[in-house]
Amino acid sequence: MIACAPIASATAAQQYGFGQPATPVEIAGWDIDVRPDGTGLPSGRGSVAAGQNVYDDKCASCHGTFGESNSYLQIAGGVGTLGSDQPVRTTGSKLNYATTLWDYINRAMPFAAPKTLTPDEVYALTAYVLNLNDILPADAVLDQYSLPLVKMPNRDGMTTAHGFMRRDGRADTRNVACMKNCAAEIRMTSELPDYARDQHGNVAQQSRALAAAPATALPRSGLDMARASACTTCHGVTERIVGPAFREIAERYAGDGAAEPRLVAKVRSGGGGSWGSVPMPAQTQLQDTDARALVQWILAGAK
Repeated sequence: MIACAPIASATAAQQYGFGQPATPVEIAGWDIDVRPDGTGLPSGRGSVAAGQNVYDDKCASCHGTFGESNSYLQIAGGVGTLGSDQPVRTTGSKLNYATTLWDYINRAMPFAAPKTLTPDEVYALTAYVLNLNDILPADAVLDQYSLPLVKMPNRDGMTTAHGFMRRDGRADTRNVACMKNCAAEIRMTSELPDYARDQHGNVAQQSRALAAAPATALPRSGLDMARASACTTCHGVTERIVGPAFREIAERYAGDGAAEPRLVAKVRSGGGGSWGSVPMPAQTQLQDTDARALVQWILAGAK
């Protein structure tokens, strides 16, 4: 099947007139997986102390100062509880390999700006999270050679009999396919809510640019900028999602001449409490000029 894939792709492009061969640079941009034995790890190194600085800046607003969670996944604690009648499944207690933690941070964190961390920052964050779980000492330094040697407390306890996002371990889904009285005709439909459609713009185009070349400047349109910065994951233009709608924000601060600098600082540093208990992640990847333009668009009515 692998040998036939290039031929099939070329044939499809000829028949249907779409698609183009992926360049080596584009392939390299997505070939980032890291195996349990450390295969795929890049050069780099990071200490627990350096990791704490990165964590406090980019992670604590969601995961808590000590990994205890601020409404997002708890990443510390629970080590040694999986065999008890009250298991606490966290990053430290349930992962089998430390390389899995490195791989996830590298490809998915921070939430608002994934793939923006350098290899050194990822090594440092991995070291700090493992230190929070008492798996590494405070003076530990990780690199591509030492990371695969870290033995996680749950190295030999892999199981699929529990959920991934629950601390109590209850399965996300559990069922047995009966394979009887199956439907003769299957229709595919989408249940994606209206507010979520096109929240991030043209994902295919953005991903291709990310793999092929360094990120370009954010779009100048206010809504496009909000989408590109992942703001619309939590905020709708007219509807609340996790946080308030952009136009709710505009109404609250209408006529407040000092609102703009305060909101720019809030976008850059994150925080919570203004609209409820759910924290807003820091948008440290935004330049000051872009953050100011985004806030000005919101205060002008998000139109």
